[in-house]
Amino acid sequence: MTAQTPSAPTSPVTPPPLTDGLLELRHALHRHPEVSGEEQATAERIRTWLAPLSPDQMLTDLGGHGLVAVFEAPAPGPMLLLRCELDALPIHETSGAAHASRIPGKGHLCGHDGHMTILCAVAEELARQRPARGKVALLFQPAEEDGSGAARVIEEAAFRALAPDMALSLHNMPGLPIGTAALKAGPVNCASRGLKITFSGRTAHASQPETGTSPMPAMSALMPALSALSRGTQANADFRLVTVTHARLGEEAFGIAPGEGAVWVTLRTLTDYHMAALCEDAEALARRLAAEHGLGVSFSTHDVFHHCENAQEATDALASALDRQGVTWGDTGLPWRPSEDFGRYRALCPAAMLFLGAGEACPALHNPDYDFPDALIPLGAGIFLQAIRDQLG
Repeated sequence: MTAQTPSAPTSPVTPPPLTDGLLELRHALHRHPEVSGEEQATAERIRTWLAPLSPDQMLTDLGGHGLVAVFEAPAPGPMLLLRCELDALPIHETSGAAHASRIPGKGHLCGHDGHMTILCAVAEELARQRPARGKVALLFQPAEEDGSGAARVIEEAAFRALAPDMALSLHNMPGLPIGTAALKAGPVNCASRGLKITFSGRTAHASQPETGTSPMPAMSALMPALSALSRGTQANADFRLVTVTHARLGEEAFGIAPGEGAVWVTLRTLTDYHMAALCEDAEALARRLAAEHGLGVSFSTHDVFHHCENAQEATDALASALDRQGVTWGDTGLPWRPSEDFGRYRALCPAAMLFLGAGEACPALHNPDYDFPDALIPLGAGIFLQAIRDQLG
């Protein structure tokens, strides 16, 4: 990795131990995953864990099932927001772990169970010792995976009243060695959105397809043409990646020549600035093919993610915490292709996300055999607690 040598630690915070309670919490969250918008039981599990820690303020039902626990210092000062995610994925888990998902077709295959546990470890330490000044808000955000959660939380008046001065977050990064981190200022997660393209023609009897108008030729031409819009890598400002994720043609029947079909595609750019042009190019391709084949065409947009851009001030806060914790870090893998709705918080305050190595042999995120490494819990909590100490004393 492109590493930076940690500076000599000054007053480092001791990372919290990985207690049996934290381990069981992570495993319980993993066994009972809930997808975006359905995280009611997960939020209640977190609320039940936090309540005995006596946060000074608890907000619930934010943007759906989100919640915030606020720990206040005796002296006034800035508000530091730490954020994690509640939701899992609609993917069947095949890890074989003893704590594997008990919900068929759903799994914590992105590590949000681990991220939640890290903030719960932070909460335990804040309950033992508040910072010297200011406030710390721990946000357990819903619906990150479909891109809607952060936007809905930010719309809540109760959340906006918190008025955070800085927002920090982390995500595990498979492929990066455990015990290391990736961090940089500027764009760190790509913008993305789902585009559903629907062609409408005319059905016919399968014995007389010439009497109808099938979208099959247009769809067959569209999919490779969409993929050809890709260019560059995420390190390039004009990076584009177009991924066909699903296609549907007609009815599940042998007697009907299709009259309707849809192509689902994910559009990805380094920044929001280039997304509009990519959308226009994708839609123009579909309109041209629809016209050539006598079809109607319509579009709908889904799972809209803004790009994440780390503010220098917030990046410096995380870099200082990494150095004081003795964590080797650099910019390996950044900017990262996956999208994250944490980027929306930069509209409120300086924000930054760091990436913790989950291991070079760790399955990739969203793979069916992924499982969050428990060793990251004390590491992540220690970094956040160090940032709290550095910023609030």
